Amino acid sequence: MAMVIFTTLLIGLFLLPLATSSSIHELLESRGLPGGLFPKNGVKSYQLGEDGVLEVFLERPCFATFETRVFFESVVRANLSYGGLIGVEGLSQEELFLWLPVKDIIVYDPSSGLILFDIGVAHKQMSLSLFEEPPFCHPQQTQGGGVLEMNTRKELGFEFQR
Repeated sequence: MAMVIFTTLLIGLFLLPLATSSSIHELLESRGLPGGLFPKNGVKSYQLGEDGVLEVFLERPCFATFETRVFFESVVRANLSYGGLIGVEGLSQEELFLWLPVKDIIVYDPSSGLILFDIGVAHKQMSLSLFEEPPFCHPQQTQGGGVLEMNTRKELGFEFQR
């Protein structure tokens, strides 16, 4: 009987942030991540499945700047755990004129003040303070005034396999 009550309390504490989180920023903070990982503008909605898969829906693909430029596709997916977004899809970071897909975003120890971005070929540590406030996200304008969107592997006919 005590085990049933304990299990019910644990499940309730796990689901509490889902019920009280009104924005993606608050949800991230309730899971040990900085609230500024997603833009302040352009996020239409998000879904968090029971399996921990987080899907964030943006109005359109857009660019933002933290320490370097990042590109958000119109849907960003990841497995949300406490302190981490694992298996990220739909987010790229510019490094030395190359756009590299962000694979994982992890805060191992909040007291360190660091956040880790796994961009495949390297792990990049940045200050958590860069992500306190959500960035402004904007479409990239071309010289002719049109909107430039990143060509993702899927758009080029390639499916990235993990």
